[in-house]
Amino acid sequence: MFTPFAADLLADLTARRDLPAPTAAAVADAERRIPLSLASELRTLLYGGVTALAGGLGALLYEHHERLGPGLILSLMTALLLVAAWYAGRHRPRFTWGVAPRTSVGADYALLLACLLFLGIEGYAQAEYTVFGTRYGLASAVPAVLFLAAAYFFDHRGVLALGLTALAAWVGFTVAPLGVLTSFDFVPARLRAAAIGLASVLTAVAFGSEWRGRKAHFAPTYLSLGANLAGVGLASVLIDGWDSIVTHLLCVPALAGLAWALYRFAHRIRSYWFLVLAAGWGYFLVTYLWIRLMWLGKELDEGVFLLSAIYFMLSAAGIVRFFLNLKKLLPPAPGETPSRPS
Repeated sequence: MFTPFAADLLADLTARRDLPAPTAAAVADAERRIPLSLASELRTLLYGGVTALAGGLGALLYEHHERLGPGLILSLMTALLLVAAWYAGRHRPRFTWGVAPRTSVGADYALLLACLLFLGIEGYAQAEYTVFGTRYGLASAVPAVLFLAAAYFFDHRGVLALGLTALAAWVGFTVAPLGVLTSFDFVPARLRAAAIGLASVLTAVAFGSEWRGRKAHFAPTYLSLGANLAGVGLASVLIDGWDSIVTHLLCVPALAGLAWALYRFAHRIRSYWFLVLAAGWGYFLVTYLWIRLMWLGKELDEGVFLLSAIYFMLSAAGIVRFFLNLKKLLPPAPGETPSRPS
């Protein structure tokens, strides 16, 4: 795709005689002939379409559930799930511990639709028939097991993310079933420990899969959820242990190490997402320490207010500058072709 930026660059190089006119014309012609890839945009639209389809079907069936009845609704949803699962299974790629070759464009989205339909069926059956009773953890454990198995069986990172989310929900229900709803302690101590423990397991699985070469491309998905769980757990421990020196001695280095590990991982796999995560948790830690420092001098009310205002203004400018220079912070690796501006 020949962009205005490329046209201006070629014109500037030609005007300064750094590039001969025939060469510039040949480059421009070659750029115009390069096909424009819409793969990412189409995949995004397909994922959005599958999600919208599942949500729309759910809303439609809910609107007419009294006329249709729960039995017919569950039958229709189950039939659609079986069709989607059959299509996904029919085009399932051959299992490999590496990246499996795609055998069908629609199979990935059929599998995702089947998983979303399963969640809808499970939720509707629980609402109508209370098939799980009060064992809400079991309602999260069943899709977690099924989705994690399907993710490896079909080599699908989207289904892996669904499975890990269900696993995190199961851990939460197991540790603190109704604590969040019945008290003002929104992150109970047991739930914090569970979050940090699950984060440690997911991080170990991520690096273990890379080290052993077993679905190494799943590592970013594991690490993304694991890092955020660890960050939330450590942040809540810091806030709750505001006056505890031991808490600060343990959690501040841990959170700083998390941000540094995410930064190094971002550079290793060339990922802007992990770079943003590293910056986000680093900014939280710096801001927390700044507020903690200002709290020590709380008797200087006007001075504390002024310094805090200056800090937040400068940090806001720093955030804007960070996003404007995101590509410079993560330059292409040696030998890697930088992406053309669009």
